[in-house]
This record gives sequence, structure tokens and C-alpha cells, in this order.
Amino acid sequence: MLGSKIKVQSKVVSDYTDEQLLFIKQMGVKYVYVMFKDEHTDYDSVMKFLERLKKFDLTVTDAGNVHLYKNDKIHLGLPGRDEAIEAYNRFNRILGKAQIPVAYMTWEPNQVLTTRYGVGEQTRGGIGRIVDLEELKTRPYSHDRLYTKEEMWENFKYFLDRVLPVCEEANVKIALHPNDPPVDCLLGISNLITSADDYRHAFELSGNSPYLGMKMCIGCWLEGGEKFGNIMEDIKYFVENKKVFLVHFRNVSATMPYFEETLLEDGYMDMYELMKQLVRYDYDGSIHVDHVPIWGKSIGGDNASWAYSTGYMKALLNCAATELNEMGR
Repeated sequence: MLGSKIKVQSKVVSDYTDEQLLFIKQMGVKYVYVMFKDEHTDYDSVMKFLERLKKFDLTVTDAGNVHLYKNDKIHLGLPGRDEAIEAYNRFNRILGKAQIPVAYMTWEPNQVLTTRYGVGEQTRGGIGRIVDLEELKTRPYSHDRLYTKEEMWENFKYFLDRVLPVCEEANVKIALHPNDPPVDCLLGISNLITSADDYRHAFELSGNSPYLGMKMCIGCWLEGGEKFGNIMEDIKYFVENKKVFLVHFRNVSATMPYFEETLLEDGYMDMYELMKQLVRYDYDGSIHVDHVPIWGKSIGGDNASWAYSTGYMKALLNCAATELNEMGR
């Protein structure tokens, strides 16, 4: 049955309480991705948290630690790069031993750049992420000089040569996230992944290794619009080529230079059509909502908007699977 292989997931952090984990189970979600805090990246701590998740019938599909994969020493080739790469490899070996099959990389030494979080036209009075590219362009260099695109690719290849053999040994795949927002250069840092063609180049540099794929962030595709690629064609191409390990399902108000992150039904893209495309080409990885506007609190401190958006996404998936299976596609 089309769509039946897609794993709807929710985020957990390695210090979540039992109440928070119970809430995820009550949402009807069976799969989670884990953001491990720095103090929980050793093997014993990872296994201890996995045991807690089992009590709530939650299965981990992928995991990471932000400070290990968003590390400017790795991205920019700064002093200490080799030690940072070794720490990254060490954690991936732990994930492999724990049978967590997918880890992360995002080539963002400045993290996700944002103009502000606040009430926008599309947030229904809630708090959402707002990006004004013209404002971001006025900000000074973050690392003292301009780093070119060529340097970014050289540093990425240096990274791949040292981590892909470990990934193969540990049987852990890397899901590469695009830059957000996906523009050529901000704060003096040329961005690595700002288009579907950049992804193709990244995969070529890996020798088309099966251990390098993507976090297909729908929001980044929509932010970039045609400059990023044709989202419907790109879903088909990358899913068929087994390069989509994870999907971030997010809508935005418009393409750059200005956008607000929205609830799934409030942005400019018809998210049902995107879901049908994922189902149509038999995507079988994980999917979760991403960066939703915040407009309420619920049990355990989790935002009601995450539960609302996850339920909305599950409904889109169920409807897409039903429609396409009835059509014989």
C-alpha cells in the first residue's frame, strides 16, 4: 500500500520527562528523532534514554547533537577541525552501536539565521519565525572574513573523506540539511546547499555513497522557490534515487526575500499535493513538521501547535495514501 512505509515522527530531547514522552505517545506517534544534549552523548547515556523510550513504545529513527554537527571548526576548516571531526565520528559510532541508523549534518556555522520571532500576518496571533533577507544582508561578518563557496566545498570534501568510512563501518547514514535561508552568502559565509544542484554536487563528491543523503527540508525549497529547484520534480528524482532519508514538512508565506513560517494550511504551497508526490513515488523514510508557529501550551510544556500540526500532517498522509491507492497509483 502506497504511503504505508512513511514514518511519522516527533522530536524528543534527551532530557524529556516521562510526561512529555507520554504526550507524544498520546498523539499517536510511534517514531521519534532525538536531539541528544552534550552531556548525553556517551554510549551509556544514549542507551539509558532508548530504554526510557521503549516504555512509551517510541522507536528512534535518527538522532544528532547540534554542537557536533553544526561546528564551525568543521565547516570553515578552523584550528581544531580534526578533533571536531573525530568527536563527530565517535558519536556516530555510538549511534551505530545503539542501532540508530541516521545521523545529521548541516553546513551552518552560524546556525539557522532569522530576522526575528514575533507576531506576523500569517501566525494567527502566535509567535513565528520571520526572515527579511535585506536586514540579514546588513549584518557584519561573523568570522572576520569572507569564506568562498570553493572553500566550503573543499572543507566538505575533507569532511566526507574522514567520516564516510566510519559511517560505513558503523552502518550510520548522514542526512544533510540545506542552508536556511538558502542564499549564496550571509555574514561572510558562502552557503553550501542552496539548491537541488548543490545536493547533486554533494552526492558526486561522496562518490554517490549510500551513506550520504538528505534531510529534504520542504521549507527551504519553498523559501528558495525556483532558484532552489522544482519541488515536485525534485521529490520524484531524489526519492527514486534513494537520497531522501528524512523529510521536514513545513510551509512558508512566500519565497525570499521575505517570508514567515506558517502552519501547514496557511502558506503559499498546497501541502497536500506535496504529500501526494511523496506517496506517489513510495517514499519510505521519516517525516515530521518543522518550525511551526507557537500559539499555545499543553501537557508537559509541549506546544499545542506541534500536536495540531502533526495531526494535520497525518491527515494529509492518510488522505493521500487513500486517494492514490484507490486510483491505482
